[in-house]
Amino acid sequence: MTVAEKTMKMTFRQAAGQGIREAMERDERVFLMGEDVGRYGGCFAVSQGLLEEFGPERIRDTPLSESGFVGAGIGASMAGMRPIVEIMTVNFSLLALDQILNNAATILHMSGGQFNVPIVIRMATGGGRQLAAQHSHSLEGWYTHIPGIKVLAPATHEDVRGMLWPALLDPDPVLIFEYAGMYAAEGELSVEPIAVDIERAIIRRPGTHVSLITYGGTLAKTLDAAEELAGQGIDSEVIDLRVLRPLDTRTILESVRKTHRAVIIDEGWRSGSLSAEIMARIMEEAFYDLDAPVARVCSAEVPMPYPKHLEDAALPQPKDIVRAARNLFGETDV
Repeated sequence: MTVAEKTMKMTFRQAAGQGIREAMERDERVFLMGEDVGRYGGCFAVSQGLLEEFGPERIRDTPLSESGFVGAGIGASMAGMRPIVEIMTVNFSLLALDQILNNAATILHMSGGQFNVPIVIRMATGGGRQLAAQHSHSLEGWYTHIPGIKVLAPATHEDVRGMLWPALLDPDPVLIFEYAGMYAAEGELSVEPIAVDIERAIIRRPGTHVSLITYGGTLAKTLDAAEELAGQGIDSEVIDLRVLRPLDTRTILESVRKTHRAVIIDEGWRSGSLSAEIMARIMEEAFYDLDAPVARVCSAEVPMPYPKHLEDAALPQPKDIVRAARNLFGETDV
Protein backbone atom coordinates (compact mmCIF):
# COMPACT_ATOMS: atom_id res chain seq x y z
CA MET A 1 0.00 0.00 0.00
CA THR A 2 1.38 3.43 -0.93
CA VAL A 3 1.60 6.34 1.50
CA ALA A 4 -1.29 8.02 -0.33
CA GLU A 5 -3.43 4.92 0.13
CA LYS A 6 -2.70 4.91 3.86
CA THR A 7 -4.12 8.39 4.31
CA MET A 8 -7.35 10.13 3.44
CA LYS A 9 -8.23 13.77 3.04
CA MET A 10 -10.96 15.29 5.16
CA THR A 11 -11.82 18.47 7.01
CA PHE A 12 -11.06 19.13 10.67
CA ARG A 13 -14.77 18.76 11.49
CA GLN A 14 -14.90 15.42 9.69
CA ALA A 15 -11.82 14.25 11.59
CA ALA A 16 -13.51 15.16 14.87
CA GLY A 17 -16.63 13.30 13.77
CA GLN A 18 -14.54 10.30 12.77
CA GLY A 19 -13.09 10.20 16.27
CA ILE A 20 -16.61 10.10 17.73
CA ARG A 21 -17.68 7.39 15.28
CA GLU A 22 -14.69 5.17 16.07
CA ALA A 23 -15.20 5.56 19.82
CA MET A 24 -18.87 4.60 19.52
CA GLU A 25 -17.95 1.56 17.45
CA ARG A 26 -15.40 0.48 20.05
CA ASP A 27 -17.59 0.80 23.14
CA GLU A 28 -21.38 0.62 23.30
CA ARG A 29 -21.33 2.70 26.50
CA VAL A 30 -20.17 5.75 24.53
CA PHE A 31 -22.89 8.18 23.48
CA LEU A 32 -23.03 11.79 22.31
CA MET A 33 -25.32 14.43 23.79
CA GLY A 34 -25.73 18.16 23.28
CA GLU A 35 -27.66 20.88 21.49
CA ASP A 36 -28.44 20.06 17.82
CA VAL A 37 -26.03 17.10 17.69
CA GLY A 38 -28.70 14.80 16.22
CA ARG A 39 -31.08 15.83 13.46
CA TYR A 40 -29.22 19.03 12.68
CA GLY A 41 -25.85 17.24 12.57
CA GLY A 42 -24.18 19.56 15.06
CA CYS A 43 -23.83 23.33 15.07
CA PHE A 44 -20.49 22.91 13.29
CA ALA A 45 -21.55 19.74 11.38
CA VAL A 46 -19.20 17.53 13.41
CA SER A 47 -21.89 14.93 14.16
CA GLN A 48 -23.46 14.91 10.71
CA GLY A 49 -24.75 11.44 9.85
CA LEU A 50 -24.18 9.94 13.29
CA LEU A 51 -27.87 9.92 14.22
CA GLU A 52 -28.60 7.74 11.17
CA GLU A 53 -25.72 5.41 12.06
CA PHE A 54 -26.27 4.99 15.80
CA GLY A 55 -29.85 6.05 16.50
CA PRO A 56 -31.43 8.45 19.00
CA GLU A 57 -30.41 6.42 22.07
CA ARG A 58 -26.76 7.17 21.41
CA ILE A 59 -27.00 10.52 19.61
CA ARG A 60 -29.13 12.60 21.97
CA ASP A 61 -30.41 16.09 21.27
CA THR A 62 -30.77 18.05 24.49
CA PRO A 63 -32.71 21.12 25.59
CA LEU A 64 -30.99 24.52 25.54
CA SER A 65 -29.66 24.12 29.08
CA GLU A 66 -25.91 23.65 29.44
CA SER A 67 -26.10 23.17 33.20
CA GLY A 68 -28.85 20.57 32.76
CA PHE A 69 -27.26 18.37 30.12
CA VAL A 70 -23.72 18.60 31.53
CA GLY A 71 -25.19 17.52 34.86
CA ALA A 72 -26.96 14.62 33.12
CA GLY A 73 -23.65 13.64 31.53
CA ILE A 74 -21.93 13.66 34.90
CA GLY A 75 -24.63 11.39 36.30
CA ALA A 76 -24.42 9.03 33.33
CA SER A 77 -20.64 8.75 33.65
CA MET A 78 -20.92 7.92 37.35
CA ALA A 79 -23.48 5.23 36.48
CA GLY A 80 -21.07 3.46 34.13
CA MET A 81 -21.68 5.14 30.77
CA ARG A 82 -19.07 7.03 28.75
CA PRO A 83 -20.76 10.26 27.63
CA ILE A 84 -19.34 12.75 25.14
CA VAL A 85 -21.04 16.04 25.99
CA GLU A 86 -20.88 18.75 23.34
CA ILE A 87 -21.20 22.39 24.37
CA MET A 88 -21.73 24.61 21.35
CA THR A 89 -19.07 27.22 22.20
CA VAL A 90 -16.76 27.91 25.11
CA ASN A 91 -18.67 31.08 25.92
CA PHE A 92 -21.78 29.00 26.62
CA SER A 93 -19.80 26.62 28.84
CA LEU A 94 -19.92 29.28 31.54
CA LEU A 95 -23.57 28.32 32.03
CA ALA A 96 -22.32 24.86 33.05
CA LEU A 97 -19.38 26.07 35.12
CA ASP A 98 -21.08 25.06 38.35
CA GLN A 99 -21.42 21.49 37.08
CA ILE A 100 -17.84 21.37 35.75
CA LEU A 101 -16.10 23.00 38.71
CA ASN A 102 -18.27 22.08 41.69
CA ASN A 103 -19.28 18.60 40.56
CA ALA A 104 -17.21 16.96 37.83
CA ALA A 105 -13.87 18.21 39.10
CA THR A 106 -14.51 17.60 42.80
CA ILE A 107 -16.58 14.43 43.23
CA LEU A 108 -13.58 12.07 43.28
CA HIS A 109 -11.98 14.13 46.04
CA MET A 110 -15.16 14.75 48.02
CA SER A 111 -16.14 11.08 47.90
CA GLY A 112 -12.79 10.02 49.33
CA GLY A 113 -11.82 8.36 46.05
CA GLN A 114 -15.01 6.29 45.79
CA PHE A 115 -16.50 7.83 42.63
CA ASN A 116 -14.82 8.72 39.35
CA VAL A 117 -16.41 10.98 36.75
CA PRO A 118 -15.22 9.66 33.35
CA ILE A 119 -16.93 12.33 31.24
CA VAL A 120 -15.58 14.00 28.09
CA ILE A 121 -16.81 17.52 27.34
CA ARG A 122 -16.09 18.94 23.88
CA MET A 123 -16.55 22.54 22.87
CA ALA A 124 -15.60 24.97 20.12
CA THR A 125 -13.29 27.86 20.96
CA GLY A 126 -11.57 30.83 19.35
CA GLY A 127 -12.21 33.78 17.07
CA GLY A 128 -11.57 34.64 13.44
CA ARG A 129 -15.09 33.94 12.13
CA GLN A 130 -16.80 37.30 12.66
CA LEU A 131 -19.20 35.95 15.29
CA ALA A 132 -18.53 38.80 17.72
CA ALA A 133 -18.02 38.79 21.46
CA GLN A 134 -20.42 36.10 22.66
CA HIS A 135 -19.16 33.34 20.34
CA SER A 136 -15.47 34.02 19.77
CA HIS A 137 -13.39 34.03 22.92
CA SER A 138 -10.63 31.60 23.91
CA LEU A 139 -11.44 30.77 27.53
CA GLU A 140 -9.69 27.42 27.80
CA GLY A 141 -7.05 29.07 29.97
CA TRP A 142 -9.73 29.62 32.63
CA TYR A 143 -10.31 25.88 32.86
CA THR A 144 -6.60 25.14 33.27
CA HIS A 145 -6.93 26.75 36.70
CA ILE A 146 -9.14 23.90 37.97
CA PRO A 147 -7.63 20.82 39.69
CA GLY A 148 -9.42 17.54 38.99
CA ILE A 149 -9.83 17.90 35.22
CA LYS A 150 -7.66 17.39 32.15
CA VAL A 151 -7.71 20.05 29.40
CA LEU A 152 -6.81 19.17 25.81
CA ALA A 153 -6.47 21.39 22.73
CA PRO A 154 -6.03 19.50 19.44
CA ALA A 155 -4.34 21.51 16.68
CA THR A 156 -4.14 18.88 13.93
CA HIS A 157 -6.53 16.51 12.20
CA GLU A 158 -4.83 13.48 13.73
CA ASP A 159 -5.06 14.95 17.22
CA VAL A 160 -8.72 15.95 17.06
CA ARG A 161 -9.57 12.44 15.95
CA GLY A 162 -7.08 10.54 18.10
CA MET A 163 -7.43 12.38 21.42
CA LEU A 164 -11.03 11.35 21.98
CA TRP A 165 -10.55 7.65 22.67
CA PRO A 166 -7.80 8.02 25.30
CA ALA A 167 -9.87 10.84 26.82
CA LEU A 168 -12.80 8.42 27.16
CA LEU A 169 -10.50 5.89 28.83
CA ASP A 170 -9.43 8.45 31.42
CA PRO A 171 -11.24 7.86 34.72
CA ASP A 172 -11.54 11.60 35.35
CA PRO A 173 -13.20 14.51 33.49
CA VAL A 174 -11.55 15.63 30.25
CA LEU A 175 -12.34 18.87 28.44
CA ILE A 176 -11.47 19.08 24.73
CA PHE A 177 -11.30 22.51 23.10
CA GLU A 178 -11.62 22.44 19.31
CA TYR A 179 -10.65 25.60 17.44
CA ALA A 180 -13.76 26.52 15.46
CA GLY A 181 -11.81 28.41 12.81
CA MET A 182 -10.19 25.12 11.77
CA TYR A 183 -13.37 23.11 11.19
CA ALA A 184 -13.42 23.72 7.43
CA ALA A 185 -9.66 23.21 6.97
CA GLU A 186 -8.67 20.16 4.94
CA GLY A 187 -5.85 17.87 5.93
CA GLU A 188 -4.49 14.33 5.73
CA LEU A 189 -5.69 11.68 8.13
CA SER A 190 -4.38 8.13 8.46
CA VAL A 191 -6.78 5.39 7.45
CA GLU A 192 -6.06 3.53 10.68
CA PRO A 193 -6.42 5.47 13.95
CA ILE A 194 -3.16 6.69 15.46
CA ALA A 195 -2.79 6.69 19.24
CA VAL A 196 -2.35 10.23 20.54
CA ASP A 197 -0.48 10.89 23.77
CA ILE A 198 -2.73 13.06 25.95
CA GLU A 199 0.00 13.53 28.56
CA ARG A 200 2.75 15.27 26.60
CA ALA A 201 3.36 18.25 24.37
CA ILE A 202 4.92 17.67 20.96
CA ILE A 203 7.61 19.50 19.02
CA ARG A 204 6.14 20.33 15.61
CA ARG A 205 9.32 21.96 14.30
CA PRO A 206 12.78 21.52 15.86
CA GLY A 207 14.99 24.59 16.17
CA THR A 208 17.89 26.08 18.09
CA HIS A 209 17.46 29.86 18.39
CA VAL A 210 14.06 30.48 20.00
CA SER A 211 11.20 28.40 21.41
CA LEU A 212 7.75 29.31 20.10
CA ILE A 213 5.23 27.79 22.52
CA THR A 214 1.60 27.56 21.42
CA TYR A 215 -1.47 25.35 21.04
CA GLY A 216 -4.74 24.94 19.16
CA GLY A 217 -5.72 27.54 16.60
CA THR A 218 -2.49 29.52 16.83
CA LEU A 219 -0.26 26.56 15.86
CA ALA A 220 -0.66 27.17 12.11
CA LYS A 221 0.10 30.88 12.53
CA THR A 222 3.14 30.02 14.64
CA LEU A 223 4.46 27.61 12.02
CA ASP A 224 3.99 30.32 9.37
CA ALA A 225 5.93 32.73 11.57
CA ALA A 226 8.68 30.14 12.03
CA GLU A 227 9.02 29.85 8.25
CA GLU A 228 9.36 33.62 7.93
CA LEU A 229 11.89 33.74 10.74
CA ALA A 230 13.91 30.96 9.09
CA GLY A 231 14.24 33.17 6.02
CA GLN A 232 15.71 35.82 8.31
CA GLY A 233 18.25 33.44 9.85
CA ILE A 234 16.35 32.65 13.06
CA ASP A 235 15.82 28.92 13.67
CA SER A 236 12.62 28.48 15.69
CA GLU A 237 11.50 25.45 17.66
CA VAL A 238 7.70 25.19 17.67
CA ILE A 239 6.06 23.44 20.63
CA ASP A 240 2.42 22.38 20.38
CA LEU A 241 1.31 22.07 24.01
CA ARG A 242 -1.72 19.86 23.17
CA VAL A 243 -2.29 19.21 26.89
CA LEU A 244 -3.05 22.45 28.72
CA ARG A 245 -3.69 20.82 32.08
CA PRO A 246 -1.53 19.25 33.34
CA LEU A 247 1.11 21.24 31.47
CA ASP A 248 4.05 19.28 30.11
CA THR A 249 6.58 21.54 31.82
CA ARG A 250 9.46 19.20 31.05
CA THR A 251 9.18 19.58 27.27
CA ILE A 252 8.91 23.37 27.62
CA LEU A 253 11.97 23.64 29.86
CA GLU A 254 14.06 21.27 27.74
CA SER A 255 13.38 23.44 24.72
CA VAL A 256 14.07 26.74 26.49
CA ARG A 257 17.32 25.41 27.94
CA LYS A 258 18.39 24.59 24.39
CA THR A 259 17.29 27.80 22.64
CA HIS A 260 17.68 30.26 25.57
CA ARG A 261 14.74 32.33 24.32
CA ALA A 262 10.96 31.86 24.39
CA VAL A 263 7.82 33.40 22.90
CA ILE A 264 4.43 32.16 24.11
CA ILE A 265 1.54 32.51 21.66
CA ASP A 266 -1.88 32.32 23.29
CA GLU A 267 -5.20 33.50 21.84
CA GLY A 268 -6.47 34.08 25.35
CA TRP A 269 -6.29 37.50 26.95
CA ARG A 270 -2.92 38.46 28.40
CA SER A 271 -3.99 39.20 32.00
CA GLY A 272 -4.22 36.08 34.15
CA SER A 273 -3.68 33.91 31.08
CA LEU A 274 -2.25 30.47 30.39
CA SER A 275 0.70 32.29 28.81
CA ALA A 276 1.34 33.98 32.16
CA GLU A 277 1.46 30.58 33.89
CA ILE A 278 3.91 29.21 31.31
CA MET A 279 6.05 32.32 31.65
CA ALA A 280 6.09 31.91 35.44
CA ARG A 281 7.22 28.28 35.20
CA ILE A 282 10.04 29.22 32.82
CA MET A 283 11.17 32.02 35.14
CA GLU A 284 10.97 29.75 38.19
CA GLU A 285 12.87 26.83 36.69
CA ALA A 286 14.98 28.09 33.78
CA PHE A 287 15.74 31.75 34.58
CA TYR A 288 19.50 31.36 34.31
CA ASP A 289 19.20 29.61 30.97
CA LEU A 290 17.57 32.66 29.35
CA ASP A 291 19.42 35.12 27.15
CA ALA A 292 16.39 37.45 26.88
CA PRO A 293 13.12 38.05 28.73
CA VAL A 294 10.25 35.68 27.90
CA ALA A 295 7.82 37.30 25.43
CA ARG A 296 4.10 36.81 24.85
CA VAL A 297 1.73 37.31 21.94
CA CYS A 298 -1.91 37.33 23.09
CA SER A 299 -5.29 38.67 22.00
CA ALA A 300 -6.10 42.31 22.62
CA GLU A 301 -7.90 42.83 25.93
CA VAL A 302 -11.23 43.75 24.41
CA PRO A 303 -14.48 41.89 23.74
CA MET A 304 -13.95 40.29 20.34
CA PRO A 305 -14.92 42.83 17.63
CA TYR A 306 -17.31 41.95 14.82
CA PRO A 307 -15.70 43.85 11.88
CA LYS A 308 -13.15 41.68 10.10
CA HIS A 309 -10.31 44.19 10.19
CA LEU A 310 -10.79 44.78 13.93
CA GLU A 311 -11.09 41.07 14.68
CA ASP A 312 -7.83 40.42 12.81
CA ALA A 313 -6.18 43.25 14.74
CA ALA A 314 -7.36 41.77 18.05
CA LEU A 315 -6.05 38.25 17.37
CA PRO A 316 -2.41 37.08 17.32
CA GLN A 317 -1.07 37.09 13.76
CA PRO A 318 2.16 35.70 12.25
CA LYS A 319 3.64 39.19 11.91
CA ASP A 320 3.14 39.73 15.65
CA ILE A 321 4.95 36.48 16.42
CA VAL A 322 7.81 37.39 14.08
CA ARG A 323 8.15 40.80 15.69
CA ALA A 324 8.16 39.35 19.22
CA ALA A 325 10.80 36.77 18.30
CA ARG A 326 13.05 39.28 16.56
CA ASN A 327 12.81 41.62 19.53
CA LEU A 328 14.50 38.93 21.63
CA PHE A 329 17.55 39.32 19.40
CA GLY A 330 17.44 43.12 19.51
CA GLU A 331 15.99 43.32 16.02
CA THR A 332 12.96 45.59 15.86
CA ASP A 333 12.82 46.60 12.18
CA VAL A 334 9.95 44.24 11.26
